[in-house]
Order: sequence, then C-alpha cells, then structure tokens
Amino acid sequence: MNKDMTYEEYTQEVKTCILTDAGNCPVTSLLLMLQGKWKFHILYELCIKDPIRFGELRKNIDGITNTMLASSLRELEKDGLVSRIQYNEIPPHVEYSLTEMGHDLLPIFYEMTKWGFRYIK
Repeated sequence: MNKDMTYEEYTQEVKTCILTDAGNCPVTSLLLMLQGKWKFHILYELCIKDPIRFGELRKNIDGITNTMLASSLRELEKDGLVSRIQYNEIPPHVEYSLTEMGHDLLPIFYEMTKWGFRYIK
C-alpha cells in the first residue's frame, strides 16, 4: 500500500486486504498501542494542554489511579506517542507532551470526534 493513497483508493484496495511488508494489518499495531481504558483519555488531555504535568493530568482524568496513569504513560512513551521530561529542580516535576508521532494521530482523533457528534447522542 502506498502511504499517500487517497481515501477513494483506500476503499478500493481495502477490499483486497491491505497488509504491511511483514504481512500484518497496518491498524493492528496502533490498536495495540491504544488499547486500555485510559490511553485515549490521556492522549485527549495532551491534545488540550501540551505539555502537562503528572498531577494536573491526574486531576483532569476522573477515576484514574496514580498507578494506572503512570503505567499508561510509560506504555505510551515506550510506543513513541508521548515524551516525558523530568526537571531536577526543587521541587522536582515531570511534564508530558505528544511526540511528533503522537501529533500525527490528531487528524484521526478529529475524524473520530466528527463521527461521535454525528452518531452518539
């Protein structure tokens, strides 16, 4: 598949099964990166405020524990979607922001938002 394929070309080619060079579905790796209850919400908060400190992120995501937030952020960082900068000051603090790869998800989130407004009441 050509990465610059138009939507029309995609709708035709998807019927013939689009695979990566390794023979995998190209969406699978993204779905694995974003699986879990909190990752979309974390990325959404990073879209709103970037960079953001851990405590503010925790406060903005109702119901998430410190452990789950830290774990999800580590996974997003490992997958290259989020960057973490630690400031060794007094008091020390950490800021999170979207990487370039994370920013590349914004058009996808935009389309998902449009879909949500259209179909979810």
